[in-house]
Amino acid sequence: QVQLVESGGGLVQAGGSLRLSCAASGRTFSNYAMGWFRQAPGKEREFVAAIRWSGGNTFYADSVTGRFTISRDDAKYTVYLRMNSLKPEDTAIYYCAAGHSIVVLSTAYQYPYWGQGTQVTVSS
Repeated sequence: QVQLVESGGGLVQAGGSLRLSCAASGRTFSNYAMGWFRQAPGKEREFVAAIRWSGGNTFYADSVTGRFTISRDDAKYTVYLRMNSLKPEDTAIYYCAAGHSIVVLSTAYQYPYWGQGTQVTVSS
């Protein structure tokens, strides 16, 4: 049973930084892609960033490129999302997701496993 537990959300002022964590358990993730998605009130869930656990290939949404960095810690089975230069429009619930794949995945339907989400609020 795959379990994903996010943490690290909170309230931050515009221009600030946060680091989200996603602790993964339940199987070996070497052949998995890990993704971060977000959903703001009244909007659809959107892709933020993804990483291939083996090899470390990454992919980002245009809206976060240059500001967010996804990474993973093999020893801790944890994926991180470092968010810098945060903007009010980054306010959303952020979800971690996992999917068996040899490439990075950028659409929600490709990920069968999801965490419960963590709230990020950026004040102006």
